[in-house]
Amino acid sequence: MSWILLIVSGVLEAVWATALGKSDGFTRLWPSVVFGVALLLSMGGLAAAMRDIPVGTAYAVWVGIGASLTVLYAMISGSEPASLLKILLIFGLVGCVVGLKLVDSNH
Repeated sequence: MSWILLIVSGVLEAVWATALGKSDGFTRLWPSVVFGVALLLSMGGLAAAMRDIPVGTAYAVWVGIGASLTVLYAMISGSEPASLLKILLIFGLVGCVVGLKLVDSNH
């Protein structure tokens, strides 16, 4: 259950990071509200997951999921240029996240 919570929290990290960019320095109401709610839920989920998952592993997975999804969304939405190298690097990051999960399962 902790891993599911951590994955959801990582997705919410991508939500709050994207909303932060769209808030225009907190001058736009709804992106600012989405940022605040997603931030609280993401941090709360990360904290709860850290009860069962080591801090280093949990944080690396959380950041990896959030960063991958944030870049992927930016490329799909056209706000950031896509390239083959970026896509390969995202796959590498996802592979590292999966690897951390597999290593944690062996303990």
